[in-house]
Amino acid sequence: MPFEMFDRSRLKLKPLAEREHDLDLSVMIDPAMEPVMNHPTIDILAERVIKSRESGATVLMAMGAHVIRDGCALLLAELMRRGLVTHFALNGAGAIHDYEFALIGKTTESVAHYISEGQFGLWNETGGLNDCAAEAARGGIGFGEAIGRRIEEDGFPHKNYSLLAAGYRYHVPVTVHVSIGSDIIHEHPNCDGAALGEASYRDFLIYARSVENLENGVFLEFGSAVMGPEVYLKCLAMARNVARQRGGKIARFTTAVFDLHDLEGKDARETPPKSDARYYFRPWKTVMARTVADGGESFYVRGRHSETVPNLYAKLLEKTGKNFRNGDG
Repeated sequence: MPFEMFDRSRLKLKPLAEREHDLDLSVMIDPAMEPVMNHPTIDILAERVIKSRESGATVLMAMGAHVIRDGCALLLAELMRRGLVTHFALNGAGAIHDYEFALIGKTTESVAHYISEGQFGLWNETGGLNDCAAEAARGGIGFGEAIGRRIEEDGFPHKNYSLLAAGYRYHVPVTVHVSIGSDIIHEHPNCDGAALGEASYRDFLIYARSVENLENGVFLEFGSAVMGPEVYLKCLAMARNVARQRGGKIARFTTAVFDLHDLEGKDARETPPKSDARYYFRPWKTVMARTVADGGESFYVRGRHSETVPNLYAKLLEKTGKNFRNGDG
């Protein structure tokens, strides 16, 4: 006999209008603002990004949800429009915050408050993301593209603040990599695990295709301790497997991790020993050490996303004369 499962039909969802939101559009960073940080490593990375795009190589930015929560979407969309970043990768929570910002101009609930009353994550409108997964599965597209299409074509009130909508608009992949059970939309009665898996797996394959062009490129990871390094690692293995069969390689590229851990001044090229707790910080051993051991170079930047992303944005525009488009300087 199969094990009993939770009956989702018993759940009571409420409208987002009844939720207290911790963030609104006031957090959005104006691209015209001067950055408060000026990190020397970001200057180097900006040069690498420009060189990569001039050669036609991939520049991929993977990120945790706090990059969206910190109001960086307008900056990222502009880098996308200018052809300076060719692929963005989000976790499921990043897509949720992007979707809610676009829909109601607000996002983020108090976990402590709503988990106590059994309401955390159970909000009607956010479940529209599950409909996007179903549409993606039926239409043969990725989860990220389906969300961006919904936001753009349905005319969400604040769609201009959406990175996913920008990806759909400019035809740049913004892939969404979900872990079943990790996101609030998985609680919802309309969540179809098969559709969600198919849609996100298609995004995984889109990501792997981008990594095939990573030689001489750049991989940037902002604050994602699990999705960022783990999806990148598997896609790089796939891309290297195919390249090797053709007598090629994917070895000379740049990686960078942006986070709050105190790693600056450490030799990122060496994996820390297992006796060091930092060994279990995947971005170090995966992004900064193991995957660049064959000829690449890695960097670490410590700082908040609300500071590091504007710094990178400003440096890229400064070095390209503010007129870089689609790989043509």
